[in-house]
Amino acid sequence: LKFSESYLGTSVKMPIRVIRARSSGPRVLITGCIHGDELAGMGIVRELLYGQPPNLLKGSLICIPVVNIFGLDHHTRYLPDRRDLNRCFPGNATGSMSNRLAHAVYSEIVSQCDYLIDFHSAAIRRTNYPSVRADLTSPVVREMARAFGCELIINGKGPEGSLRRTATKAGIPAINIESGEVWKIERGVVEVGVRGIMNVLKWLGMVEGRPQPPRYQVLVQRTSWVRAEKGGTLSFVANPGDLVTKGQVLATNYSIFGRERRQMLSPCDGAVVGMATMPVVKPGDPVYHLAVLSSSTLNRVKRELEQGAASCTVPSRGADVPLA
Repeated sequence: LKFSESYLGTSVKMPIRVIRARSSGPRVLITGCIHGDELAGMGIVRELLYGQPPNLLKGSLICIPVVNIFGLDHHTRYLPDRRDLNRCFPGNATGSMSNRLAHAVYSEIVSQCDYLIDFHSAAIRRTNYPSVRADLTSPVVREMARAFGCELIINGKGPEGSLRRTATKAGIPAINIESGEVWKIERGVVEVGVRGIMNVLKWLGMVEGRPQPPRYQVLVQRTSWVRAEKGGTLSFVANPGDLVTKGQVLATNYSIFGRERRQMLSPCDGAVVGMATMPVVKPGDPVYHLAVLSSSTLNRVKRELEQGAASCTVPSRGADVPLA
């Protein structure tokens, strides 16, 4: 898809791979690198299509491994006009560079699809445990999010101008997957992404089989940030994906000479959905991002982990579960 030109007047094009079955069916769009430094989606699409692509029984699979070509080239989240592409949808054909790119992607591709999976990574100097972000007020989005198969599903419409929010508002069920770090293609993140895509395709009946369930699954209504109160160097205790209880030590802050300055404690029962990777902090710096869970939900999750993944099932279409 041509979407711009270089300073020399040559075309700048976005690579797209389309796989179609012989029978009509849902059209599923996979997008990566809307932020140019978030390489997870690119690695996931590459792995999904390497060797033998999915054998579709019906429908179409549209894969865009890199949406923000300019950002990828310059190792940056943004476009050359310094705008965040994921705040520009549905875009404007006569607007800024970012708005023109958003318009091209949305009008030519997104608007013609039935489902959307958009892959992202954490912000710079942070990492995310693989989790789904979705507007759980939509029954279809909720079921799609559950089918993908992450343990944590965080409720939210998404920022104004984001691809997910814009698509969902237009009646195209869309979910974001947040996982890993910027500038990295991590093996575990790729495995989660490929498995999740295949789970959604199975849920839609586009490929054979049943979705593979996670170890447990909770729908999260609220999250909380834990911020540094003192400057210093952190010794991390909790890791991405860990279950934590209120008052549990997450990290210890030390002076440059090793004197303990403060312990960072969990303000709630929950799960670590994201954390800083930079061990030095100033007051106010975000260190841990927690999915807030009720005590009953946390106890249920612990029981399911003891029993094994077989205790967690992905619902069939039309099922409903309460929020955590």
